[in-house]
Amino acid sequence: MYLEIFSILAPVFICSGIGFFWSKSGKHYDIDLITAIVSYIATPCLIFYSLSSLELHFGILLSMALASLAANVCFILLGAIFLKIAKLPQRAFLQTLSFPNIGNIGLPLCLLAFGQEGLALGITFFAVYAVFQLTVGAAFVSGSFSVTALLKMPIIPATVIAVIFLVSGLPVPKWLYNTTKLIGDLTIPLMLFTLGVSLSELKVARLKVPLTLSLVRMIMGFGIGVLLAKAFRLEGAASGVVILQCSMPAAVFCYLFAQLYDQRPDDVAGAVILSTLISFVTLPLLLWYIL
Repeated sequence: MYLEIFSILAPVFICSGIGFFWSKSGKHYDIDLITAIVSYIATPCLIFYSLSSLELHFGILLSMALASLAANVCFILLGAIFLKIAKLPQRAFLQTLSFPNIGNIGLPLCLLAFGQEGLALGITFFAVYAVFQLTVGAAFVSGSFSVTALLKMPIIPATVIAVIFLVSGLPVPKWLYNTTKLIGDLTIPLMLFTLGVSLSELKVARLKVPLTLSLVRMIMGFGIGVLLAKAFRLEGAASGVVILQCSMPAAVFCYLFAQLYDQRPDDVAGAVILSTLISFVTLPLLLWYIL
């Protein structure tokens, strides 16, 4: 079991470590370019080829999507209650509690822990969660909502087209599958490299608030993940993926939004770093629990 857990975690730590030390060595890494490639090209391709070629029952994917929506709602409600009790600003910190790093860390772990089935289930969870958080969540932080921004998200048409192939039973043309797989397989390594680079550039300014937010994010995430897996009667890889994705540390996107809209970015950066460091300790225990 220990060797199995190590084999799952080692690629994640090594790839993110490469990005971290690459940045610390002073070498250039164009985060904006890589993020654009991952967001607009690689991730939609990964979603399309993973979902369109699935042999899973559509009902399981629907359960994953509903679990993702439920996780969003639960995290937002519980996060808002906690912030109100703690007298901390909602616009600054609600995303830190409600937006786990289901992309950079979550997807690689789903793949390594449960193979292609886990990746497809993780992508379903990721696609629904990301659309919600990058629209409604971003609107909450910024104070405005843009329908145009929603329509420009390429993961939406990629998901819709993949579901059409999945439901209709139509075979995906081999040239299309090979092309999207070739491009989509860039996603996870680039996500991990970028995570490492991003973490190397963040700093913990203060400790009390970021540490509190980090602990709440991790404890709340695991608890909600376990409850949702039971509520939706998920088993095997589906149950493990929901618990895994919900238990991830705060996403780097939280800091980017906080920086962009001047919502306590130093404290948010601290929460991202500390929750990620805590996850390095909790991930082996989490994998032991779900495997």
